[in-house]
Amino acid sequence: MHSNFVPKERSGPENCKLFFNKTMVYPWLVLSLWVGLCRSQATIEVNTDLGKIKGLEMTSRLGEKFWSFRGIPYAQPPIGDLRFQPPQPYNAWKPQVYDATSDGPICPQLTTETSEISEDCLRLNVYTKNLNDKKPVIVYLHPGGFYSFSAQSKSLAGPQSFMDRDIVLVTVNYRLGSLGFLATGTAEAPGNAGLKDQVVALRWVQQHIRKFGGDCDSVTLWGYSAGSFSIGLHIMSPMSKGLFHRAIMMSASPLGQFNYQNNQLNLAEKQARLLDCPEKPIKNMVKCLKTKSTMDYVDTIRDMFEFEWNPVLNWVPVIEPNFGQERFLTDDPYRVMENTLRNETQRERFNADFATYAPIYFLYERETQKSLTASKAFREKYFQNQPLVYPNSLEKFGQLYSDGLIGFEYYRYLHMIVKHVPVYTYMFNYKGRYSFFINPDTNQTYGAMHHDELLYLLHMPVLTPLFTKTDPENDVIERLTRLWSEFAKNSNPNNPHDVYLKDIDWCLYTEKDKKYLEIGRRFCSKTPEMPSILPLVCT
Repeated sequence: MHSNFVPKERSGPENCKLFFNKTMVYPWLVLSLWVGLCRSQATIEVNTDLGKIKGLEMTSRLGEKFWSFRGIPYAQPPIGDLRFQPPQPYNAWKPQVYDATSDGPICPQLTTETSEISEDCLRLNVYTKNLNDKKPVIVYLHPGGFYSFSAQSKSLAGPQSFMDRDIVLVTVNYRLGSLGFLATGTAEAPGNAGLKDQVVALRWVQQHIRKFGGDCDSVTLWGYSAGSFSIGLHIMSPMSKGLFHRAIMMSASPLGQFNYQNNQLNLAEKQARLLDCPEKPIKNMVKCLKTKSTMDYVDTIRDMFEFEWNPVLNWVPVIEPNFGQERFLTDDPYRVMENTLRNETQRERFNADFATYAPIYFLYERETQKSLTASKAFREKYFQNQPLVYPNSLEKFGQLYSDGLIGFEYYRYLHMIVKHVPVYTYMFNYKGRYSFFINPDTNQTYGAMHHDELLYLLHMPVLTPLFTKTDPENDVIERLTRLWSEFAKNSNPNNPHDVYLKDIDWCLYTEKDKKYLEIGRRFCSKTPEMPSILPLVCT
């Protein structure tokens, strides 16, 4: 039970612009580690339409003071009859004061810190310097494949770097796994609950952010991986219309290899089998699933995958049938837009039957002539039809993983969206001291990996120290946070008058001039080459 109320006291997408990126991808496992710091800090109360919210003073990376309001509920706990259903707005707590001085819980997921888990996780965090300003707002949707991660500041979404910039930052939790994306194709579980959580959070921002010094008419939606995938759908969803004005999409789009369906009934039935619920009729299955404990879902997450966390996107959005509910996706996004190599078992699988396992890893159709042709072409192009061996095949496998999971959908979405809105795109090549993937043989960073640029935009205490001005990471942090903030302010990341940005010329990506910004030790404008996988899957 997470209670945040304290006694009353006195205390001190239309016309969206988008960023895209492509980074190298490698399978990852995050072990939770919570780091806390206890000391006396100033507090403040903000009076909203829901009631007063008590916040805490924090310090930015470079020593600026700012206010944090963490763990604010934006929707009712999705428990009991509300499990699998669209989120319901949170009721006012007047005349009480809501204590938002610490992180709220994380949505149910596999973690070593089970005390942090609660289904009462539909919380958001607001970070601001001045309550009386009207600053641009950046809303962050976290990554994690729709089954992991959170917006907690003490783990993977610390605001300290962005709070040296002149913006208001909002970070959002949303439901994950079966609890967030169970889709039976019936009214009992229509699907997309986690995405609808995000919509309700955006509505909360529109209604309340002015009380925190934010401008509700200047909201930039920013997401990474699953968060970026979500944004690509928000741009198309009728539920999200008018809730944001710009988009920063990093390392994913919703136009991958899989076909959108109106249910994931097979996945729902698998969850039912794991929890000893009947599979038929659907109404009884969902009724039984609603009686299971939170930890029942956590304990079966690993078994919900086909093998070893694959496919990466196990739970996916669906095109919702109409049961009278507000629908997040009403049509196929394609149509809307147009109108682990070290593991010996994995190596054996790929070597023995590449054509079977490659479609699972890289999310394209299975057991068709086109699928067999694509798998044959992939193996020939990336491995020259040779067996996969460790460590010799590691780099090539990483390239295939990158192109297969990110590169194709990235270019497909980019080529479609650029016809409708102005786009800036980039490629992240910066190799730093820290990474989401460390080479187990050398204990060194391997290169630019999936998620790595987040290390320089957000503070991630589970992975890095809080970088200082004298650290080698300082320049890339300054440039990235300034570019993102300039875009949030002006729809243009460039600023020739900024000391860190004056030498950067980030050009628009157009159908004619396919320019992008390469982010490495230097920030250089380049013209991209088509990813090697693209012609193989588009023929």
